[in-house]
Amino acid sequence: VQLQASGGGLVQAGGSLRLSCAFSGRSFSSGAAGWLRQAPGKEREVVAAINWSGGNVYYADHVKGRFTISRTYAKNTVYLQMDSLKPEDTAVYYCASRRNRVVVLPTAKGFDYWGQGTQVTVSS
Repeated sequence: VQLQASGGGLVQAGGSLRLSCAFSGRSFSSGAAGWLRQAPGKEREVVAAINWSGGNVYYADHVKGRFTISRTYAKNTVYLQMDSLKPEDTAVYYCASRRNRVVVLPTAKGFDYWGQGTQVTVSS
């Protein structure tokens, strides 16, 4: 299983970025995908998750209304649209996948496969 994340960069506060993650190596018709982030000195946290089938979405409270997770089922790609970015959103962002669907936002340990991180830096 391979997960390839892209789209990070430097943006000013209030700006937007869209992260992409391409999944390959197995069938992703079931289970879920998510985006996590880790800021320096902090634990890795889950910011959003989506079920491959059905598209149910879940968000951490502090990104609700600003971040949108989506997936292109046919392309095995998951996106994270990040709007109204804040300096506290600065972190390395990771995409991840799990074999089972989610009904609540999972913890960071709730994923089976991980991609490499992509840096997001929001300047004030």
